[in-house]
Amino acid sequence: MKEFFGLLKKGNQSALMASIMNTIIAIIKGIAYVITGNVAMFAELMHSIGDAANQFFVFIGSALSKKAPTDRFPGGFARLVNLVLLGAVLVVGILAYETVKEGFHHIMEPPEPNQWFWLNIGVLGLAAILEASVLVKAMKEITAELADEDIKGLKIVTKSFQNISHAKPATKLVFLEDLVATGGAVIAILSIIIATFTPFHQAEGYASILIGLALFYVVGRIFLDNAAGVLGVADEDMERKIGQIVFQEPHIKDIQELMVVKEGEELHVELRVELDPDMSIGTASKILAGMEKKILMEKGVTEVIIESDKDDQIQTWNETDEKAPGSYQ
Repeated sequence: MKEFFGLLKKGNQSALMASIMNTIIAIIKGIAYVITGNVAMFAELMHSIGDAANQFFVFIGSALSKKAPTDRFPGGFARLVNLVLLGAVLVVGILAYETVKEGFHHIMEPPEPNQWFWLNIGVLGLAAILEASVLVKAMKEITAELADEDIKGLKIVTKSFQNISHAKPATKLVFLEDLVATGGAVIAILSIIIATFTPFHQAEGYASILIGLALFYVVGRIFLDNAAGVLGVADEDMERKIGQIVFQEPHIKDIQELMVVKEGEELHVELRVELDPDMSIGTASKILAGMEKKILMEKGVTEVIIESDKDDQIQTWNETDEKAPGSYQ
């Protein structure tokens, strides 16, 4: 049990904060929905319940993925976060379906606007502010990983969108879910205003469908990303970067093979290089040890396996696209 609580301290903090925030938001929306019966509020309630449950499991998964390898699982638990995320998106998928279905019912049989206009607007406005605060935290986590840049102000927003594909799995999920949640709250507010002050009473039903479809997008995006993570996807950007690092060492003549595999939030590197055949074993060992140390300094890299061979005078590594024939395509 002590080990379990120790692992929880290493869990993704954005996911934990998002889960707590969305639980509070879900309670507030639930009370508002019981009072008003508003379908746009129902859609947002389903969204918040899904986000809260999803992000809680993501936090647990990201924490357990830090568990050290055991005799039974010598490869470690890094991919556990991907498995948890695959399970979590099922929850969002079910709630997305219910949201779309309820929207269709509302379009077919739109009720008259009720007297709870300001309650609905106030609750959704508060939800949008709280969800936006979680979204900003996720943006800061994404940009914080860009260690070579000092990012502040509005630049955080643009840089987070540009680098979302490189974010940790848990942070990416929080970013996408709260981006949709914040946008969904705004859509719900607009639909209530339109349904209240115009004859277009079906607006709330269409808003519910839009929110449900946005949730389906999150389901699809997260499922594809984490299915690839479970299988062991190559990080081509890191492969190119490590290729450049390797050739900074003048004694390394070529790269026969370079693979960088993502396992959860960790990167595992396998490298085979060619050295001068006249080099002594002691010198070669020092070069390889120094190279391993440099690669381990790269963010996210937790394991490096380097093998060497003598230079065969045939250039294998293509410096144009910096992909070796032996690496993942």
